[in-house]
Amino acid sequence: MPVVPAPDPVARGLLRLIVAGIAWGTAGAAASLVFRISDLGALSLSFWRCAGGLLLLLGALAVRVRRARTRTAGRAGAAATAESPRRGLIRILGTGIGLTVFQSAYFAAVEATGLAVATVVTLGAGPVLIAIGALLTLGERLGRGGAAAVAGALGGLMILVLGGEGGTVRTPGVLLALLAAAGYAAITLLARGSARAGVTADPLVTTAWAFAIGALGLLPMALAEGLLPHTDQPVRVISLLVYVAAVPTALAYVLYFTGAAVVRAATVSVVMLLEPVSAALIAVTLLGERLTAATVLGTSVLLAAVAGLARSETRRPRV
Repeated sequence: MPVVPAPDPVARGLLRLIVAGIAWGTAGAAASLVFRISDLGALSLSFWRCAGGLLLLLGALAVRVRRARTRTAGRAGAAATAESPRRGLIRILGTGIGLTVFQSAYFAAVEATGLAVATVVTLGAGPVLIAIGALLTLGERLGRGGAAAVAGALGGLMILVLGGEGGTVRTPGVLLALLAAAGYAAITLLARGSARAGVTADPLVTTAWAFAIGALGLLPMALAEGLLPHTDQPVRVISLLVYVAAVPTALAYVLYFTGAAVVRAATVSVVMLLEPVSAALIAVTLLGERLTAATVLGTSVLLAAVAGLARSETRRPRV
């Protein structure tokens, strides 16, 4: 009988990151709609995103708890390294705090300076911070091809967002977007660092803990800001909040943590630049924005950079 090769974990990780990036691209658009039709603030929206995502993940964990325990035990006996309580606490707290900073600062940046500028600053600074952090903490080097792909991706992102009919650049919004990029870099490096150390962590459990920490930390600020939205379209607001909690949160973050564990940190940051591509497509197809030459060119450059880097990633020697 012919031997069927096992699926490449790096290829599967890349696929999960691609799906997560596309899903993330819908979060900013949904947040913009919530801000338009209600008085809900960025911190309150982030709280509901964390709380809703946590409830969904707890339900998923309750359904598959026995199977998850069996699979985790099997993997631990084969290749996993036991994680010390101190390291586990640092990983969980760091992930939770980083995730909270990332999404809260990003939503605040969207509210302050608009979706376009917030996206380009957050995701433009992200690959730079991650590449520097991966080099300093993990010893991961991009090489010439990887550096060219990162440069091409950033160029495509700039064309895509700033070359169109963009928004207004406001300094507070830019600073918030840079803070979001720092949070994004932190959770990426933590996920990759744990995997490099041989630690096998259940992505559902990791994400649930991160959302629990985020919801707990955001609750006092959300209460001060106004936890419940005032709107004349309550059904639409609730539908958007449920969508944000389910697709670009519970689903996307599980896929993200799974993929980030097996793919180089800098590659993760470039693949996740698919977020503004999906956001641009949503703006054109659903929000009625005009398809510009900059949108087409920027999207094409971004996709080419992601495809090239993904190809080199699946061919690289295993570390």
